[in-house]
Amino acid sequence: CLDAATGKELWRVDNANKNNVIMRGVSYWEDGDDKRILFSRESWLHAVNAETGRPIMTFGDSGRVSLKSGLGTTVEKKYVNSRTPGAVFEDLIIMPLSLSEGSDAAPGHIQAFNVRTGKLAWVFKTIPEPGEFGYDTWPKDAYKNSNVGAANNWAGMAVDHDRGIVYAPTGSAGFDFYGAPRKGENLFANTLLALNAKTGERIWHFQFVHHDILDRDPPAPPNLVTVRHGGKKIEAVAQVTKQGFG
Repeated sequence: CLDAATGKELWRVDNANKNNVIMRGVSYWEDGDDKRILFSRESWLHAVNAETGRPIMTFGDSGRVSLKSGLGTTVEKKYVNSRTPGAVFEDLIIMPLSLSEGSDAAPGHIQAFNVRTGKLAWVFKTIPEPGEFGYDTWPKDAYKNSNVGAANNWAGMAVDHDRGIVYAPTGSAGFDFYGAPRKGENLFANTLLALNAKTGERIWHFQFVHHDILDRDPPAPPNLVTVRHGGKKIEAVAQVTKQGFG
């Protein structure tokens, strides 16, 4: 933390990461005098006081919560990280995940945590379970995470605060370049998801690639834009892709 006028260091938090993962930034939240910075280190989400750099001891376990919290029982020894700042909506932070791109990938479910307490608020399962929408686009046991995983948001999200919608583009399913164990269209991999930011409920989705085997997932957060068409202003969401088509 630096004084913006002088550049003088005010405080410092060691964010050493044994996996040499480069962090792309932090998230900020405030409510009156309660001002917090949230950032990830390895498989943990941390919250510190924005003015002192000290951990928020009432957040999770002495200032941190596990990014594996809502991913199920198969992920204890699997690689889970986050390189991209979480999306803040009201009292929630919705977290991107970086995972393995192989058959050992953890499931890339999208998780929201309460900024005040660190408690898991909701989970959207990007590899659906029986009875959930999209389950029939995978082999019947894909949700068990034995040799299929990922479909994670790694690039970041965009939030429409007025409508209460979070837009999350998802990555390829693991293994990225071999699809035999995951026959089908593989919802919700390679998909732009529009979720209710308060509950995680799916509002709509658009899948860019069915059954990806070329790692052609969206590489950036979407942009919320207003376009003029037919003399009318239309609010829209624009998503860059790796395809490079006009």
